[in-house]
Amino acid sequence: MGAPHTPARSVLFQRERTGLTYRVPALLPVPSGPTLLAFAEQRLSPDDSHAHRLVLRRGTLAGGSVQWGSLHVLGTAALEEHRSMNPCPVHEARTGTVFLFFIAVLGHTPEAVQIATGRNAARLCCVTSRDAGLTWGGARDLTEEAVGSDEQDWATFAVGPGHGVQLRSGRLLVPAYTYHVDRRECFGRICRTSPHAFVFYSDDLGQSWRHGGLVPNLRSGECQLAAVEGGPGGPVLYCNARSSLGSRVQALSADEGTSFLPGQLVPPLAETSRGCQGSVVGFPAPFPSWLWAGTQLVGAKSHPQPPSSGPRVQGSLKEGDEDPCGAAVVCGDGPGELGPGPGLGGDSAASEAPTPSPTWLLYSHPTGRRARLHMGVRLSRAPLDLHSWTEPWVIHEGPSGYSDLAALPGRHMGGLAFACLYESGVRVSYEEISFCLFSLRDVLDNIPPRKQHAHCLPS
Repeated sequence: MGAPHTPARSVLFQRERTGLTYRVPALLPVPSGPTLLAFAEQRLSPDDSHAHRLVLRRGTLAGGSVQWGSLHVLGTAALEEHRSMNPCPVHEARTGTVFLFFIAVLGHTPEAVQIATGRNAARLCCVTSRDAGLTWGGARDLTEEAVGSDEQDWATFAVGPGHGVQLRSGRLLVPAYTYHVDRRECFGRICRTSPHAFVFYSDDLGQSWRHGGLVPNLRSGECQLAAVEGGPGGPVLYCNARSSLGSRVQALSADEGTSFLPGQLVPPLAETSRGCQGSVVGFPAPFPSWLWAGTQLVGAKSHPQPPSSGPRVQGSLKEGDEDPCGAAVVCGDGPGELGPGPGLGGDSAASEAPTPSPTWLLYSHPTGRRARLHMGVRLSRAPLDLHSWTEPWVIHEGPSGYSDLAALPGRHMGGLAFACLYESGVRVSYEEISFCLFSLRDVLDNIPPRKQHAHCLPS
């Protein structure tokens, strides 16, 4: 493997001399083409309390490049006397509707004040587009419908930020988190709150919305979702969340987000100081490349066998088809490089053979432990295994922050391709929002060899 390269990037949003700052990116591909919708918050200053409104740039993907249109202010994505934050789009395939969820926060009320007082100032809102983001309808306030009486126990809440997903069943899912009031009265003040990830969902093509149960145990905040096929009990919903516990938290749902099993710390996915939002996207494993790795996987005594149960991902290639990595060679890994670690389900010894999954995950997050530096991309070929994540491929050197990944439908750049929209800068991470494209082949070629270390939880 040669020295890792960084993909070419385009700056889509840049801090202006007037102080206008663009933060919190969200990215959504909309078939066909696809059209790429890049959203961001426009703020009067970098401070959260100075968020103002949401903006959009539309891009047309052709070959290996994107032609971007001009910046458009989403004037309808607002409530009077509220600031619009946390863009979170999801595409409904049957009707072709794009739902852009966001929270509208009263005035300049900071999140910290809501947490301290236990008085929620956020509203759950969405706008919709039926023409791939060219025009947008008016804002719907869904708070009473989707949150209801539970709002009295939520000090505050937010969606995403980043993209939502639609499951094969048709259920639409919007990732979210809340600061739950665990104990309210303590000499007239809030005693204790704790953050918990959850989802908003719709089973009627977005006409009505409800919220699911909270991740019940570990502190988990800003999150994203992916559908994972091939689990021991069938498909599961995977949630990857920000945490203040030193590592990311993952939680699984066997009922499409209606409830979550207890969360788990993911030791390979270290958090930055105070945490940072990260993105995750699922995609069909390149078949038969995930089965025939070309060389032995890390810890495997022989070539892995296909899972004995669990449905295949729609769109997976059949034997003899062209390799979706875009190369004549198999999308395998060299010895000691990309093995996904021990088998599905979690805490097996490292010496056991890994069990590849029909679904792979890609994850983006700053790689710095003390500061938001160096945007990295990691791959998991066995998503239910906590230790399956590779070392990061750094796609941007320097300050970087929030990000959103997208798996591009169809074939681009010679195979499976991805896009990443991320905060970046020279001195600080909120100077600009950048965009880049790369292929699965690029990921496999540039992820560093795995470091061998003990699997231990942070103290």
